[in-house]
Amino acid sequence: MRKLTNAAGTRLALFGAALVAVFAIASVAGAALDVGSGIETGEEEGHGEEAMAMDGGEEHGDEHAEDSGPAGLAVAEEGYRLELTRDALRPGREGTVAFRVLDEDGHTVEDFETEHERRMHMIVVRRDLSGFQHLHPEQLADGSWRTELTVAEAGDYRVYADFVTAGESLTLATDMLVPGRFEPRALPAERTVADAGDGYEVRLAETGEDELTFDVTRNGEPVEGVQPYLGADGHLVVLREGDGAFLHAHPLGEPGGSGPIRFMVDYPSAGAYRLFLQFKHDGEVHTAAFTRHEGGHSHE
Repeated sequence: MRKLTNAAGTRLALFGAALVAVFAIASVAGAALDVGSGIETGEEEGHGEEAMAMDGGEEHGDEHAEDSGPAGLAVAEEGYRLELTRDALRPGREGTVAFRVLDEDGHTVEDFETEHERRMHMIVVRRDLSGFQHLHPEQLADGSWRTELTVAEAGDYRVYADFVTAGESLTLATDMLVPGRFEPRALPAERTVADAGDGYEVRLAETGEDELTFDVTRNGEPVEGVQPYLGADGHLVVLREGDGAFLHAHPLGEPGGSGPIRFMVDYPSAGAYRLFLQFKHDGEVHTAAFTRHEGGHSHE
């Protein structure tokens, strides 16, 4: 029995030594192969720095751009959290959407800074990137926000809250379900001209690396200059298909200029995007939407 026990102990010791060697080799191989996706963490795609809004070519929200990926992917970030408190909507009927921003202690944030003439910008769009709306809700005495909203169709909608508080620029987002039968739509085809309603059309062109220009016409005649809207000649919201990553850009140059509206846009990854341009003319705000495919796709 003694000899059998010693033999078994010897075999166990050798087996343990082999396991240690295997784990050591695996650790070295794992360290060599441990790479991030870049899209989720921002480590391989420049941290999504240009996914924040830009004003006159400067990045919006650069205080935390280095530590995060593209905006609009999270309901909570930098110690703040978005909470919907009312969202019982029905297709085609006006309803109320209410929400609040909570700090890390669960308290409602009340102090917001004015940016682009508003203290809160709210974007609502269905998950298939249809039904886009840009709203400016009212802040209530308790610090929460509310707005009246009508959506034409049922579906799963994404609600974005774009704001600045305590010097921090953030875009938080959450989902809102509008019940009813619906079928998701494929993105519209990629085209260079979009209808903006009431006789307006917008032509999109690429004039340089990451630079987009938008020429506005009405009834076939060029619109030489648009009116400032929220302190700028136009606003461009860019949403990535699939996860709703959010870019909020503002034009280059000072408001009140003539000619095309120009933007610098650096997409955070390859993929399909929906671009929503908003501009003001004759006292009315108009929206033109475009589809773009980035990353090895030739545009029509």
